[in-house]
Amino acid sequence: MNTEILPYNLHNIKKAADILKNGGIVGMPTETVYGLAANALNEAAVCDIFKAKGRPQDNPLIVHISRIEMLNDLVTEIPDVARTLAAEFWPGPLTMIFPRSDRIPDVTSGGLDTVAIRMPASEAARALIDESGCPVAAPSANLSGSPSPTTAQHVFSDMNGRIPLIIDGGACSCGVESTVICFREGHIHILRPGSITAEMLSQYADVEIDKGVCAKPSDTEKVLSPGMKYKHYSPKANVLIVDEHGADFTEYCTSHAVGKTIALGIGVSTQGIFVDYGITPELQAQRLFSLLRESDEMGADTVFVEMPSTDGIGLAVYNRLLRAAGFEVVGNDKADR
Repeated sequence: MNTEILPYNLHNIKKAADILKNGGIVGMPTETVYGLAANALNEAAVCDIFKAKGRPQDNPLIVHISRIEMLNDLVTEIPDVARTLAAEFWPGPLTMIFPRSDRIPDVTSGGLDTVAIRMPASEAARALIDESGCPVAAPSANLSGSPSPTTAQHVFSDMNGRIPLIIDGGACSCGVESTVICFREGHIHILRPGSITAEMLSQYADVEIDKGVCAKPSDTEKVLSPGMKYKHYSPKANVLIVDEHGADFTEYCTSHAVGKTIALGIGVSTQGIFVDYGITPELQAQRLFSLLRESDEMGADTVFVEMPSTDGIGLAVYNRLLRAAGFEVVGNDKADR
């Protein structure tokens, strides 16, 4: 199979939509990361997503819609707070979990009785959904476990020969996957942090952050959100989070560098082993996955990453780093933990 990369325009969206209508899968841009899109209601097409990614089938997929009216056919209950959040944050990087209707195949929901839904802000994504006439399941368009793709070229690197077409919508503006929430006893429960932060959501209801955001679930635990259970977002290099800052971060990385080492620091001078991955959490979110991919291109053995803030979108960056690092956090005056 030859994989094409085509720019986002109406003609190419029609071509991509025809593929979806015929049970195929395509690379789709969104504002968060690129997705691997298929008709969410077509069980065979969704199975092909898992095959292309090498993704465990108990990992639920997010279903993308282009209009709020599409929600009614896919879920059996919509809490009032969810309607309020949809009015405020959709289209946008917020995924909400609802009881699923019988239109959602088991394979799409990971065998759960719930379904995760979002309406992307990306004009290209919504155009593809509209043109294909169906809700679209679209996990990140990467090989399972590798860093998520934030450009069409990233998708091509992982999916060349596996899918027929990638729509190039430019670099993703958010850079990390959507915030995923569910609703429990009137509370908003965050299962995966993203650009829609706990602080933003707390204006509408009490917010709880799932313990799995910053801790490793057990191997037997059934998870409600993508990215909670398995090691994710990892380059070939060994990633370690360094709980040091400033000169202490520099000293740790320099003294512990072995083989080809790259150190991603906050506001550092990009020289030697050091690379600046952003002075703000927003920049860190935009750059993180791309820099992890670049570490593979550079043949790195080890990637040290300075621990980000856990405020706002910084929590999303930290969450992705924990999974990329297999929860390994190190520092000058502490044992690896």
